[in-house]
Amino acid sequence: MKPYRWILGSQSPRRKELLATLGHPFEIRTIEGHSEAYPETLPLEEVPRYLSQLKAEQLRSTLQADELLITADTVVLLDGQILGKPHDLDNARRMLRLLSGRQHEVVSGVSLTTTEWQRSFASHTRVTFAPLTESEIDHYVTHYRPLDKAGAYGIQEWIGYIGVSYIEGSFYNVMGLPVQRLYRELRDADLLP
Repeated sequence: MKPYRWILGSQSPRRKELLATLGHPFEIRTIEGHSEAYPETLPLEEVPRYLSQLKAEQLRSTLQADELLITADTVVLLDGQILGKPHDLDNARRMLRLLSGRQHEVVSGVSLTTTEWQRSFASHTRVTFAPLTESEIDHYVTHYRPLDKAGAYGIQEWIGYIGVSYIEGSFYNVMGLPVQRLYRELRDADLLP
């Protein structure tokens, strides 16, 4: 397959950091005000993949023939609900209380898109939090940035160090980009240099 220039369709600093680990140069391209609406009948575990495809479609018209667009979306699933990014610090505290002492699922959808084709996949990780105290929750919400993270937490931050007791699946998926799976998908599609 011909070589592509990689484009990351995300403003997430975590996705930028993780994609850089693959050692291939890329540029960032985003669209302001992209839609995150999804059909109500869509099963929740399919929402991230759908949203990654939607982001790709919103950027597809900007692509050149030699560009490969990588888009992703990550959600936290608990009790049949999506915990997205909290809208304020009180909402972040509520989310962390819900996650405390329980297992939840993190699902990331990733799409690889060119002017001619699109492939997408989803990656699932189960995360278990130990019980968190109110002071631990308050410390995290006060000293870190929970508002830009699905489920109000970053596993790679203090709350992950002291709160996550068990993980089944990709750690990097929880950060927002399942790098190992992405690498395999790129390799299997002959998209690596």
